Amino acid sequence: MGNVCSVSISIEDIARRCCDCIAARANYICKLQENRVTLRTELQKLRALRNDVKRKVDVAERQQMKRLDQVQVWLSSVEDMETEVTQLIGDGAENIEEKRFCGSCYPKHCISSYTLGKKVVRNLQDVAILMSEGRNFEVVADIVPPAPVEEIPSRPTVGLESTFDRVWRCLGEEHVGMIGLYGLGGAGKTTLLTQINNHFLKTSHNFDVVIWVVVSKTPNLDEVQNEIWEKVGFCDDKWKSKSRHGKAIDIWKALSKKRFVMLLDDMWEQMDLLEVGIPSPDQQNKSKLIFTTRSQDLCGQMGAHEKIQVKSLAWRDSWDLFKKYVGEDTLNSDPQIPELAEIVARECCGLPLVIITIGRAMASKVTPQDWKHAIRVLQTSASKFPGMEDPVYPRLKYSYDSLPTKIVQSCFLYCSLFPEDFSIDKEALIWKWICEGFLDEYDDVDGAKNQGFNIINTLIHACLLEEPLDTNYVKLHDVIRDMALWITGDTGEMKGKFLVQTSAGLTQAPEFVKWTTAERISLMQNRIKKLIGSPTCPNLSTLLLDSNRPLNVISDAFFQFMPNLRVLSLNGTNIIELPSDISNSVSLQYLDLSWTRILRFPVGMKNLVKLKRLELACTDELSSIPRGLISSLSMLQTINLYRCGFKPDGNESLVEELESLKYLVDLRITIVSACVFERFLSSRKLRSCTHGICLRIFKGSISFNVSSLENIKHLNSFWMEYCDTLIKFDWAEKGKETVDYSNLNPKVKCFNGLETVTILGCRMLKNLTWLIFAPKLKYLEIALCQQMEEVIGKGEEDGGNLSPFTNLIEVRLLQLPQLKSMYWNPLPFLYLERIIVARCPKLKKLPLNSNSARERRVMIEGEEKWWNELEWEDEATLNTFLPNFQAIL
Repeated sequence: MGNVCSVSISIEDIARRCCDCIAARANYICKLQENRVTLRTELQKLRALRNDVKRKVDVAERQQMKRLDQVQVWLSSVEDMETEVTQLIGDGAENIEEKRFCGSCYPKHCISSYTLGKKVVRNLQDVAILMSEGRNFEVVADIVPPAPVEEIPSRPTVGLESTFDRVWRCLGEEHVGMIGLYGLGGAGKTTLLTQINNHFLKTSHNFDVVIWVVVSKTPNLDEVQNEIWEKVGFCDDKWKSKSRHGKAIDIWKALSKKRFVMLLDDMWEQMDLLEVGIPSPDQQNKSKLIFTTRSQDLCGQMGAHEKIQVKSLAWRDSWDLFKKYVGEDTLNSDPQIPELAEIVARECCGLPLVIITIGRAMASKVTPQDWKHAIRVLQTSASKFPGMEDPVYPRLKYSYDSLPTKIVQSCFLYCSLFPEDFSIDKEALIWKWICEGFLDEYDDVDGAKNQGFNIINTLIHACLLEEPLDTNYVKLHDVIRDMALWITGDTGEMKGKFLVQTSAGLTQAPEFVKWTTAERISLMQNRIKKLIGSPTCPNLSTLLLDSNRPLNVISDAFFQFMPNLRVLSLNGTNIIELPSDISNSVSLQYLDLSWTRILRFPVGMKNLVKLKRLELACTDELSSIPRGLISSLSMLQTINLYRCGFKPDGNESLVEELESLKYLVDLRITIVSACVFERFLSSRKLRSCTHGICLRIFKGSISFNVSSLENIKHLNSFWMEYCDTLIKFDWAEKGKETVDYSNLNPKVKCFNGLETVTILGCRMLKNLTWLIFAPKLKYLEIALCQQMEEVIGKGEEDGGNLSPFTNLIEVRLLQLPQLKSMYWNPLPFLYLERIIVARCPKLKKLPLNSNSARERRVMIEGEEKWWNELEWEDEATLNTFLPNFQAIL
């Protein structure tokens, strides 16, 4: 019974299920039209939900977020569903119309309606599922993990290729962890750094992440930390609210696990990497840090392993960049324009920022008149050129604003008094600063001079001054000078305090009304003939009139109303005498009459009791100095009587007067007789403060022993002229004309400070072998020495260990008919720029080989016949120097 009942239930269940199935299938057909309408409605709802989700995605993606994968899958499913349903609804419409026309329900129509109805129901279910899923999307996108390297928009580099290559090589050197790139504002440091960043996208490397951060002049360390964390973590509002210390810990933990490259642009002050959370790059973590700055000092403070200067562009690169921004159409618009354009391009001084600014400004100038006007503006008042005030000068001025003190700023602005491309003597510049009162922090001269040299180094390291090979001089970059003149120009607090018209072609001085408020006036390198009148200059402290060669008259009373004049320079003028009212300039501390035709001094000169520095070098027409004048100037600290035209019988009291100067620390003197020279050498005081000696036309017989100069510890320059009686240098022993190297001890007999040597017309001299003990010699000139056979005489073989002329910059060998050798072996010339040889027919070989001037361009000037007969170490040596030969007549 049980089995029968069980079977009966099963049959009933099966029957019920069959009925349900038949009913459901019947519903597919019967409710087809109703379900179609419902499906259309639900599809519209799904579309609306899809649009809402898509809007959220679009908003998120505009915020640099990435849509979730599940959201993308859902959107794709909705799109597929929409296509399927649209097609299905269309098919259904055709089916119903077909049935309506047939008027009956044939089996084939039932089957078709059944199939369609089933699809509609299934689609309704799928739409419902998609609707349910779509409503659950509270988050549709997430923050995009930063790419290991992000490309930074940048203009192409021009002329920075070698610097780029050097930086890239350093990145591959294990011992280099930190690199400092320094240079002038506008020199292309940021452009170079962006090129380095973007190059990581183009080449394979082993770094996990490259991070770019702009630090700026007033760094916000919190923002710096935020930018770093965006590359290595999740920078949300919660993280940003952390303390700086907490952020540093997070950054440290993240970066310690990575091999990173940190690029910090525009640093102005030392940054504590630990305070930010940056692990110091080293050989263990193999990470790298590169930063840009305008200060060389900052490279040292940060501990950079490599300090690389981003220099101004070479001329060819400057010209290429300038042409690019001007455009070929403009350059070809008139035959005169290319030549004028070159002049304009040279005024940009190789600074990319200036080149681009001026190039863009000139891109529409198609007449020669426009270009000539631009040249005039750039050469006379560059600040008025369109685009220079903004953005060029303000960007450069950041370096000026960042100088440590007002004194350093004043010293910098003082440099703008000198003409463009002027080589400024460091020593003379510092003395001007001292006499101006800038360096009054120290009572002693050494302290003030050391402060002056420190300021010069500060300005060099800030890239506001340039130091050429001859480190006795500095230069002011033309664009930096223009910026300084802009600071002291017609606007702002400096208005009227500087009057600078150098190299302006002036034949007369500017109107005296412009002098009234001036504190410093420079009219250097003009053609002013006379200074007539009595300008009222109550505040004038510096007046520079150098290199006005026609100037030969300064009227009486010209200095009458200049009570605060401290620095007066007439160097390179034709002045014969000073006006008597110079005595009114009681504040005068610096007087430069070098290279003038000064013959006599007014009586009032004795009233200049505050005078600290007196320059009389190369005053050939000054036959003597009035007795008692030097001793009356009791405050003199430096006096330059180098290469004065003293008569042989004049100034015998000069030594005594110089000895009376209590504060004398720097003496350069001309001596014209043997007895005066002996008297000079006997004075310990004068030997201790002498920096230059000129021996001229000695009378009487004397055998000069060079070793006597060894006691002059600060000797910097030595000049010997027409001293025919100086037959030989007794060095090793009296009467021995050659030098035995084995008897010489360079540690004892050495002229450590000697930099300049000139020998003229000493017809009995055969060599200058003692120069082998002048290791710092920079300039050597030998001329009109009839018997000179060798510059350095050949000695024993062990003398070959000595290497003279290492620091030589320029050598002149003129009219030496017997000269056969400068030195017997090739030498390394680390700084040599120029060799000039004239009328030395027996000089057949120079001490050069292909390695003598590696990576330097040494110019050689001489007669073409002499050049063609020169003997060379090898073919490589000839090929090295051949391109640099310049023939002279």
